Amino acid sequence: MTQYDYLVVGAGLFGATFAYEAAQRGKRVKVIEKRDHLAGNIYTKEEFGIQVHQYGAHIFHTSNKEVWNYVQKFAEFNRYTNSPVANYNGKMYNLPFNMNTFSEMWGVRTPQEAIDKINEQRQEMAGKEPQNLEEQAISLIGRDIYEKLIKGYTEKQWGRKATELPAFIIRRLPVRLTYDNNYFNDDYQGIPKGGYTQIVEKMLASDLIDVETGVDFFDQKDQYLQEFPKVVFTGMIDQFFNYELGELEYRSLKFETETLDEGNHQGNAVVNYTDAETPYTRIIEHKHFEFGKGDEIKTVITREYPADWQRGDEPYYPVNNDKNNQLYQQYQNYAAEQAKNVIFGGRLGQYKYYNMDQVIAAALETVQQEFN
Repeated sequence: MTQYDYLVVGAGLFGATFAYEAAQRGKRVKVIEKRDHLAGNIYTKEEFGIQVHQYGAHIFHTSNKEVWNYVQKFAEFNRYTNSPVANYNGKMYNLPFNMNTFSEMWGVRTPQEAIDKINEQRQEMAGKEPQNLEEQAISLIGRDIYEKLIKGYTEKQWGRKATELPAFIIRRLPVRLTYDNNYFNDDYQGIPKGGYTQIVEKMLASDLIDVETGVDFFDQKDQYLQEFPKVVFTGMIDQFFNYELGELEYRSLKFETETLDEGNHQGNAVVNYTDAETPYTRIIEHKHFEFGKGDEIKTVITREYPADWQRGDEPYYPVNNDKNNQLYQQYQNYAAEQAKNVIFGGRLGQYKYYNMDQVIAAALETVQQEFN
């Protein structure tokens, strides 16, 4: 393997960005991917003319102009604006919390009426220091919105009661005193026309990059580390070290995708189910990411179920509480001593809840450190 300068483990956004930039600098790169496809969790697959997000809804949004311009090199983006709707026991509310939400919830019409109602409901926490997520949410937004739009969804997402979750999980809540359903405040957002997979395919389409899918790094870990001068590892950092210092926590997800013989199932790309009784957190109707494109009499929906993570499950995001962050820091220090030819990157390698733009920014920062 001496003809290669780098082995990149994982063909998601971080690995693909690093491989692309390395090839741009004349480096030979081998990319291996455990799954049978490229693009990691942003993988999209066309069904009935609809780009189906195989691992949950991915809406690209950023205020980082450099990253926005960068990703435009690999795909043309539409003007999709994330405007999810919450279903609480059949009653529909707009998200994020805005004047449409408050009007539906309380019948208020003006921003001042909404402020007065929120302040009235926050009074039950007056003078108290929030000790858990429930108390923190009530101190920020009041009980009505907490009970209907936060409690059930959050408990499903984390697999724990809100009274058992730390307050710091909700440091602030998005509250808009305008009739604006745009979930993000970022300057740029959209969905790539034709899906996300093309972005990674174009990044890896170089004569200097060889790609193999269906290859598990851990099947030949020692051999890879001996044969390649440098390794970029985007998997779980604790797994890389065989959990020697302990096991970091992750949350997993299960997806249930179904094709329906109807043109429009729910009228929105994302509907959150915020009651405790519905077992899934949301239903995604994929065709609405591209404004209803695709088969006129078929639609594809995905129900998303949060799940506890155990070894062997797919880890989707880290649980960044103090205990886990301290353990990750120990792994970072350990890596600096024990794995000097390994670069750890991405959500799992850097144990951070990155959005897509943050993954690209982190990869580009790593490239700068490596080559400059």
